[in-house]
Amino acid sequence: MLVPSKKIFYAIEAVLYIAYNAKAGPIAGSEVADAQKLPTRYLEPIMQKLVRAGILKGVRGPAGGYVLGRERRRISLADIYDVINEDAALPKSATTLGEQVLNPTATEMVRIWKEQLTDVTIATLCEKATASGISATTDTPTDFTI
Repeated sequence: MLVPSKKIFYAIEAVLYIAYNAKAGPIAGSEVADAQKLPTRYLEPIMQKLVRAGILKGVRGPAGGYVLGRERRRISLADIYDVINEDAALPKSATTLGEQVLNPTATEMVRIWKEQLTDVTIATLCEKATASGISATTDTPTDFTI
């Protein structure tokens, strides 16, 4: 079974946490790390990649942290996958079977999976969380809806 890496899962969960708990100000990286029960030093490089890609926006200062870089509905899971999985590639096969059968099959599976990730947005996941009755950490959600 194809399973996303831990970093991809943590990145998606971090963006979802920020989107679902959006408030008037930014959400501290330490709050996100605490919610995920991860060391801040582990999550911070992931968050910085998301900032460089425009998925998140970093806010400096004592009340700094992270906010969404664009609307929830404009952030797909494929966007996050691409940022975190930027240098991953299938290994080169040492056999003819691997080269001519396994690699093309695995490439097609990854293509289909990524296509499905494109169809799921952070807004979709936030809607599922609301429908499940999950409480946000704040009562004043914000979004970039224009």
